[in-house]
Amino acid sequence: MRRGLLLWLIVGWVGWAVLPWYALEDGFLDPGWIEDGWILDRDAAPALFQGLWHHKPWLLPLGAFLLLATLLPRRALVLAGAGGLFWMGLQGFGIDHRGPTFLPVGLLPEGARQFGMGWGAVATAAAFLFILTEGLARRGLARGDSFVAGAIGLVVAVVALFIFFPVVNILTSAFVDADGHAAPLLLLTRLADDKTWGLGCIAGNVSCGVAWNTLLLAVLVGAGTTVLGLAFALVVTRTGFPAKRALRVLTVLPIITPPFVVGLAIILLFGRSGTVTQWVAAAFGIEAGRWIYGLPGIWLAQMLAFTPIAFLVLIGVVEGVSPSLEEAAQTLRADAKKTFWTVSLPLMRPGLANAFLLGFIESMADFGNPLVLGGNYDVLSTEIFFAVVGAQHDQGRAAVLAIVLLAFTLMAFWAQQQWLGRRAYTTVTGKGDSGIPLQLPRGASILCHAVVLPWAVLTVVIYLMILMGSLVVSWGRDYTPTFRHYVHAFGVTTGDHGLVWSGTAWNSFFTTFQISAVSAVPTAAIGLLTAWLLARQDFRFKRMFEFGTMLSFAIPGTVIGVAYILAFNVPPLELTGTGIILVIAFVFRNMPVGVRAGIASLSQLDRSLDEASLTLRAGSFTTVRRVLLPLLRPALLAALVYSFVRAMTAISAVIFLVSAQYEMATSYILGRVENGDYGLAIAYCTVLILVMLVTIALFQWLVGERRLGRRAAAPALSPVGAAT
Repeated sequence: MRRGLLLWLIVGWVGWAVLPWYALEDGFLDPGWIEDGWILDRDAAPALFQGLWHHKPWLLPLGAFLLLATLLPRRALVLAGAGGLFWMGLQGFGIDHRGPTFLPVGLLPEGARQFGMGWGAVATAAAFLFILTEGLARRGLARGDSFVAGAIGLVVAVVALFIFFPVVNILTSAFVDADGHAAPLLLLTRLADDKTWGLGCIAGNVSCGVAWNTLLLAVLVGAGTTVLGLAFALVVTRTGFPAKRALRVLTVLPIITPPFVVGLAIILLFGRSGTVTQWVAAAFGIEAGRWIYGLPGIWLAQMLAFTPIAFLVLIGVVEGVSPSLEEAAQTLRADAKKTFWTVSLPLMRPGLANAFLLGFIESMADFGNPLVLGGNYDVLSTEIFFAVVGAQHDQGRAAVLAIVLLAFTLMAFWAQQQWLGRRAYTTVTGKGDSGIPLQLPRGASILCHAVVLPWAVLTVVIYLMILMGSLVVSWGRDYTPTFRHYVHAFGVTTGDHGLVWSGTAWNSFFTTFQISAVSAVPTAAIGLLTAWLLARQDFRFKRMFEFGTMLSFAIPGTVIGVAYILAFNVPPLELTGTGIILVIAFVFRNMPVGVRAGIASLSQLDRSLDEASLTLRAGSFTTVRRVLLPLLRPALLAALVYSFVRAMTAISAVIFLVSAQYEMATSYILGRVENGDYGLAIAYCTVLILVMLVTIALFQWLVGERRLGRRAAAPALSPVGAAT
């Protein structure tokens, strides 16, 4: 028997016969369940004793499937794994805390009911899953590679459970009327709404429908962030710019800023009473207007917010372009300009495509910036939010608008695949590659600096405004210097038992940091594992699966929050009000960035590296860990950084998922903004920014840099870069 199979059999038996089957009120780590009697306690007993002593016989067949896999490991693994998973799903969804749902009452004992699954059920379900994949691998799945089969099974299972299930659960509302009855034709009526698809703006001053507004904004933001991200990546890697480290930090700053703050800073700069607006009005005699509210303001805020995503994706792709290919072009008498435009830039197409796709999707799903700066320019995300929580609660309309969002996402995904085609973009091989990266030609260098430097100055000004707002009494009214906002939020006093965290923000800060740190690693791990499967493995429904991984990213956080409440507020998974649901929401909300960054980086890595490792009798797991992962450090860093900071600054989804015990920083900030206490909110944001900068530096130190055996570029223009 293989060690992997033996391990999962042990996990399955322990989960079924030892660990508590149902979720514990005080948590698994609290030893109270052992003190209360463990197997004798109705709430803490494992499945074996729940079936024998506590009148839940429907849990006993699970032991039969485990026994089948233990006694017949060569013949019955597929049957045991599939049967165990099927039975767990059948009994889990068929019996809830009120009794049977769809199972016949006559087949169950009187008073049959059960609550949400606990660690015992999770361990047993995981064991059945990997028993199934082991059996499928032995029958030829993934060429008999158990690790590949297990990875496919794991990713498919978690994506189906935590993305497809809640999303489909809420999207079915589009086919239901206000009384909860099925009404399929109602979908067409809701889709044909003129407020969604109206084109009145073409003929007059009437605004267009929210669908066209959202599509236009997403295209502008996707294109803009891709251009800016590429310009920043080229300046950092292909020029002699003296402050590259500072520029890297500056590009990451907007992504680590909590919502609403950048919008408020933009209003103070460019609003009707803003600093820049008043200066322009006084200098040129131009009447101050409200131009920032609407498309220009949302576009500017989203460009500031989402350019770091494009930069994080593109920096690894730019660094991965092989200098040997550029030198080969120059030996064929191509100058620096022609080499860059015909060799270097085309090899960056996977990164450009993925950066545009992420910017496009992020823009469509953004909620905070349109809420602050939208004015009369309505977009789908805000319409969905007000349809869910507004006075005219219409969950069906919210579901229809979410379907429109998914349709736009599918369109962008299809366009990306068509643009990339079936071309090869491999640049990192196992061959010698120690050339010097090509410096930007003079014209491209001037163009990139002309784009980067003004944007960097704007970013610095924005953050100076944020810092000033935390150090004055009342931002925009009373500019008396003070530290009282920091003292109120993060004050520390001494008491009888030592230090007392007296500040009002400490509870939300510790909770947010803990949940963000815990969610970062699984987000990066699942994202890169998914990217590896999509880039290196062939299996049925691969494209559909790839699109499925983008679902949680494409749908606004408000919809995801409501979907998670509807899906996980009842058995078999009762997670509402716990910290686990926040971790899960962050993992699968942010996973697509790791997927896209990983795919972009893997497209540059020659498959011969994998094959060479496999021919030396290394398994797939060893190949991924020892060969590919060191070459994927930029993608790993992008996934870690993005997942951590997005969890620290998320607002739309957590509005519905936070509880009194698990208050997040953004919900605290939102409460202060709603009360008009901008100084305290900005002070909190400033502390969060500093903490995230330190954490990002720690991630960079832990991950390290990718080493490709190349010489460093000269600090000044090299002879190649000086060529025209």
